[in-house]
Amino acid sequence: MEKFIYKKSSEVTALSASFTDFTYKKHCHEEYALGVTLRGIQQYNLDGSFQSSYQSGVMLFNPEQIHDGRAHDRTGIDYVMLYIEPRLFLDILGKKDIVRFAAPIVYHQALRNSILKLSRAILSEDEEALCSELLLSLVDNFNRINLYTDYRKDSKLIKKAKEMIYSKIENVLSLDEISRELAMSKFQFIRLFKANTGISPYQFFIFSKVNRAKQLLEKNKDIYSAIAECGFVDLSHLNKHFKKIYGITAFEYKAHLN
Repeated sequence: MEKFIYKKSSEVTALSASFTDFTYKKHCHEEYALGVTLRGIQQYNLDGSFQSSYQSGVMLFNPEQIHDGRAHDRTGIDYVMLYIEPRLFLDILGKKDIVRFAAPIVYHQALRNSILKLSRAILSEDEEALCSELLLSLVDNFNRINLYTDYRKDSKLIKKAKEMIYSKIENVLSLDEISRELAMSKFQFIRLFKANTGISPYQFFIFSKVNRAKQLLEKNKDIYSAIAECGFVDLSHLNKHFKKIYGITAFEYKAHLN
């Protein structure tokens, strides 16, 4: 049995999830993601290391951090997640440079409670003013102990490659065009990109398309416009990739926005 409920308020998306056999494929999000395991043991690979979040564990994901996800056993898991745009998170923190979570899982009661309060408010469709206040209280939990400034910048080549991928997500990915612009063979480019990001250029391309489609759905609530603007063949093509990342189809996600 799978159950995924998404709601959005104050520029934050909340997810309530419960499943047994479902498995998230390797993917990444553009946002900071903060979650709490409510029941069971949630397991996932993150940056080459294996993680297990037990009940009350607070899971912290940085933007574009590659991970998968599953339940430890057939009893399944229940959890909540909050997805916060980097711009918003940094603005509340008063930071200019990207910061990263120092640990992927922490057992911090105040932070846990803040995540639960905000997720409940968003999922219950409480007033936006309340959600904004709860978001501020949540971010105030972070300090220099569990955050650090990310001085690891993408190389100029990787940054340029990402910009080229972002600018043409409605088209077919052209490795030849990108590698020619970077003055290397496409095989050298694939190897370099994967070594720097943990995923292949094609995987990053698909994640970018899906993330963009999600943003368009939230803005316009027009699924066929999202399909066209992001270059998916049809609804089933979008749904297939959307479900791998978000647990539900794009059509189901749109229904949650109404």
